[in-house]
Amino acid sequence: MPAVRVWRQSFGWIEQLFAAGGPVLVVIAALSVLALAVILRKAAQFVRAGLVHRSGLDAALAAWGTGEPDRALFLLARVRGPIARALEAAARGKLDGALDRRDLEEEAARDGAARLVSLRAHLRLLELIAMICPLLGLLGTVLGMIDAFQALEAAGRRVDPAVLSGGIWTALLTTAAGLLVAIPAAAAHHLFEGVVERTAHSLEDALTRILAGPVPGAPRRGAPPILRPAKAGGTSPAGG
Repeated sequence: MPAVRVWRQSFGWIEQLFAAGGPVLVVIAALSVLALAVILRKAAQFVRAGLVHRSGLDAALAAWGTGEPDRALFLLARVRGPIARALEAAARGKLDGALDRRDLEEEAARDGAARLVSLRAHLRLLELIAMICPLLGLLGTVLGMIDAFQALEAAGRRVDPAVLSGGIWTALLTTAAGLLVAIPAAAAHHLFEGVVERTAHSLEDALTRILAGPVPGAPRRGAPPILRPAKAGGTSPAGG
């Protein structure tokens, strides 16, 4: 068929690679597709969660610190992602006053930890791919060398370097493929883990800034009462 002929002319080298690499190369190729899917998904998730651009969160925290809770909640509502939702829940709980400080801190910590779980999802899978791909490459190397020595034994005294080429080619191909998949997967895993760790520290700091201080706009405990000027013709505060 013309379509098959065109495919073989354009991508026949792919079939040759898989034929030379054997089943080990097929497994490594499947893991590479899985690793790419995880990397793209995590990158998109981090962008949606506001981990790349923190301007909205910083503005909300600044508004909360200057005694503007309504503006802070408005800014948090406009930011997407689990971090903004955790800060919004903590701010509303602080303003509501239904829980004491200790219970509110425990609830905010629990809610923040639960939301961080979604950011760590699938990172273990990426770490696993980065770990086992070099081992699969090593397995392909061993299998390729076994094939090479079997061919050498079958050749007897008629040793021909071409007899060894098939096994050595398989060994080198699977090793290179395993490293080509493992290196980007390991780099992406460490990058994502670093982002999650920095996010956890930032979330802890932001929750502390929201929960530690007094309620914005409310008078502090122990503050002297505000003295208002007496009305004309009335009695002064001192009784005179």
